Amino acid sequence: MLLVHVRKYYESTTGEDVSTDQYNALHISPVHIHKNKVTHKKAILTLGNEIVQHIRANHNPYIDYHADFPSGRIATEH
Repeated sequence: MLLVHVRKYYESTTGEDVSTDQYNALHISPVHIHKNKVTHKKAILTLGNEIVQHIRANHNPYIDYHADFPSGRIATEH
């Protein structure tokens, strides 16, 4: 369920749609409690992989550190 929320949050903050065709093809969601553990594990890994692939394909992975914040160094993506 956490990854579903991560995807929805990412889509709402960026305005981008994450393609989850492979995850959708599995026909399983977090509320399908009757499915076995292996099926849920495959769905979790598939959804996570699709989210990561989307971010890597659409965003520069360069990370910059800002030391001007009072709490110390904070990592931000550009």
